[in-house]
Amino acid sequence: MLHDRVLVRQEGGEGERRSGGGILIPATAAVGKRLAWAEVVAVGQNVRGVEVGDRVLYDPEDRAEVEVRGVPYVLMRERDLHAVAAERLQDTDDSTGLYL
Repeated sequence: MLHDRVLVRQEGGEGERRSGGGILIPATAAVGKRLAWAEVVAVGQNVRGVEVGDRVLYDPEDRAEVEVRGVPYVLMRERDLHAVAAERLQDTDDSTGLYL
């Protein structure tokens, strides 16, 4: 990875999902603009706030998809991330493990 780039693997899929109340929502249901979670698999040398293994929140509409050895990934800049969730961030007092 070069510069400030982050390579992530998307979580879940485009299929059915469940609401917090347990209602099954079909894949064909119209959904408003939503952010998505992904797992970081590689980072460039200039990335400061994210490490491999972190979960990040990003806008799926602003992405560049790439396929490596048959596995789909998303390539983006560090500044395009909205939040980072990592166990290493829970080590401090009064921390939720989520960096916004």
